[in-house]
Amino acid sequence: MSKSQHDSVLVLWDVDHTLVSIGGISRDIYEHAFRSVIGRPLSRLASMTGRTEHAIITETLDLNGVEVSQTTVSRFYSALGVAAQELEGHIRKSGHSLQGAADAISALQDVRVFQSVVTGNIRPIAKTKLTAFELADSLDLEVGGYGDDGSDRAVLVRLARERAEEKYGTPFTGKRTFVIGDTPHDVKGAHDAGAFAVGVATGSSPVEVLEECGADLVLTDLTNVEALRHAVFDSRGS
Repeated sequence: MSKSQHDSVLVLWDVDHTLVSIGGISRDIYEHAFRSVIGRPLSRLASMTGRTEHAIITETLDLNGVEVSQTTVSRFYSALGVAAQELEGHIRKSGHSLQGAADAISALQDVRVFQSVVTGNIRPIAKTKLTAFELADSLDLEVGGYGDDGSDRAVLVRLARERAEEKYGTPFTGKRTFVIGDTPHDVKGAHDAGAFAVGVATGSSPVEVLEECGADLVLTDLTNVEALRHAVFDSRGS
């Protein structure tokens, strides 16, 4: 193995409230999908914060008295992707990329650094959100971990790592994988998968909560590029 391979790292970004915020459009996407699949208006929506699409869909169906089956869940995934694309203009108008997001991604670009996502969103929704704010082109969305991969964030991190290792032919074991997210769910998922956890207090979890849940690095936002670069380039999971 070459030195560059040995030093390579994988950076996995959460999407919502870490890189972007789209406000109430997330509910609109679910309302469109629910009506499309079930044929009636959405009444109750499951809590979405820090959760995967799989968990949100199954609980939402249950809350609305709909029998949960793999067929229905699969149809819901497809309908969510269509709804997100149809609402991309609204996402762009009502949402925004978070302060420092584009600069932080750019600051980590290096031959040794491979960047993708670990997100509760399914891939089409993640791509739509990131494309709306011109962030998608800097991330390899082929190798991420997504909300239809399961309900456990650690599973998503492991799958993203496996996909990246297979594509790039280099190991990202242990803390050569960095997970950057805004909730304790992101931190726990990273640690359960043996990864380095960066907590960013740009969502509903303040700095103190992210510190208490054991994040390896806590940032108030993504404008602290030097601290992020130090963690990735200097520590390199050591």
